[in-house]
Amino acid sequence: MDYQYGEDIKRRLLRIEGQVRGVLKMMEEQRNCKEVVAQLTAIRNASDKAIAQIVAENLQRCLLEEQASGKDTGSIVREAVDLLVKSR
Repeated sequence: MDYQYGEDIKRRLLRIEGQVRGVLKMMEEQRNCKEVVAQLTAIRNASDKAIAQIVAENLQRCLLEEQASGKDTGSIVREAVDLLVKSR
């Protein structure tokens, strides 16, 4: 199975990478823990959105492929839901 990752998801992950670097800098600067935790929460939320986007895009493609070949799509949907549940 060939997975596709668009430029938008790559940009999103690069933004998260920058946020992580920013948190490390905040820690080096001995910033307030509330500020650090707030930024870590933002990173977690951004990561959750990236996961959801990846699963949704690939689920859509897989469903179309399975439907075109006349196969049952239930197992693919269950697998996608399991991925989302495990990511939390």
